[in-house]
Amino acid sequence: MRIGPKYKICKRLGASVFEKCQTQKFQLAEARAPRKISRGKRGGGTDFGIQLLEKQKARFTYGLSETQFARYVGEAMEKRGADSVQGLMSRLESRLDNVVFRAGFVKTRRAARQLVSHGHVQVNGRRVTIPSYQVSVNDKVALREGSRVSPLFATRSEVAAETKLPEWLSMGGDHFAVEVAKAPVVADTELPFNAGVVIQFYSR
Repeated sequence: MRIGPKYKICKRLGASVFEKCQTQKFQLAEARAPRKISRGKRGGGTDFGIQLLEKQKARFTYGLSETQFARYVGEAMEKRGADSVQGLMSRLESRLDNVVFRAGFVKTRRAARQLVSHGHVQVNGRRVTIPSYQVSVNDKVALREGSRVSPLFATRSEVAAETKLPEWLSMGGDHFAVEVAKAPVVADTELPFNAGVVIQFYSR
């Protein structure tokens, strides 16, 4: 998916949805920038404008196209008797590229997608090259044996020691694998967007 200038998107959305915008340099630049009183014609103050903004934040956070993201929301809303917000977050977090990112194998979701697409990741011992592949509870996600010798993972042991895994992931038998211990759960404070407002946008 082609995204465009990340700094401009972060400034427009008012959220650091890309890792590039989470640097001290960007935060300082934002702090020094003059504040705008109005969002102009974008309708940021209306309910629709607020919902649209949250939807865009969510979509860019996970690097998804509009079609992909809308499909996840649709699936979450179709399941009767279930929490649509939790259903959406579970689907987003269960993507293989997100699990690779959460495991700390690479620093960004974009890099995680490339890692998966290039065949460096296995699920339960089988190579998977589809970033959107949905992992399940008890699945083991690992780097291929042949990929572990890459200079990219030369400091993997140190990185693993410093990586704080989400509570639904557990480290495998070594630093090159993680296991999905339970269904993904994400606290609101961990996200740069409001998932409930995103559901409202698609419920109109």
